[in-house]
Amino acid sequence: MKLHCLLVDDEPPALEVLKAHVREVAQLELVGTCGNALEAFGMLQQHPVDLLFLDIKMPKILGTDFLRSLRHPPQVIFTTAYREYAYEGFELDAVDYLLKPVSLERFLKAVAKASKTDSGAAPEPLHSVNPDAFLYFRIDRKMVKVVLRDILYVEGLKDYVKIHTVAGPPLVVKQTINGMEEKLPESNFLRIHRSFIVALDKIRTYNARHVEVANQELPIGRLFRQHVDEVLV
Repeated sequence: MKLHCLLVDDEPPALEVLKAHVREVAQLELVGTCGNALEAFGMLQQHPVDLLFLDIKMPKILGTDFLRSLRHPPQVIFTTAYREYAYEGFELDAVDYLLKPVSLERFLKAVAKASKTDSGAAPEPLHSVNPDAFLYFRIDRKMVKVVLRDILYVEGLKDYVKIHTVAGPPLVVKQTINGMEEKLPESNFLRIHRSFIVALDKIRTYNARHVEVANQELPIGRLFRQHVDEVLV
């Protein structure tokens, strides 16, 4: 079943990027494009729309305010260059939030979320770790078993790492953080800084600069910020 989508953005180049992405997805059917929220309102009255790609910072009315004004809104994926709107977007039950420039890979991920919601399928648990998954590390001349679901975050210290777990004091392992990153499944762990890897299901809060894990604020490195946004948002 196709999703009828409407693109709303006041920047023509951004609309062109989205239109090109829509053409790559067979299950999407483009209803039209609009340069502002008022045009979009008229379009929604005339055409059935299942999915709305909505810019936030537009003239006359913000995309978030426009969404609040709709009595029966379609599914919405926000698109914007301003990451500070992410939290407000999700408070409005947006399917996803795309930062410009929108890559095709990230676009496809957002459409997959919308398709799952539209079909009524139960959402899959996000970032769940196999309860039986574990790794062994050499610590104090012994091989110590570490269950992955117990890991909170990993802290890099030159040629060593500290593995912070729910089970007790940190475990110190002679291992580089790059080596740890290769061992840990990327579906469950995220490198946020040259010195930190966090368990995705242990993140309590986050913003543009930090994530909070077990009451610890961990910094998001500048070079990692875009990838963190793509994974968490």
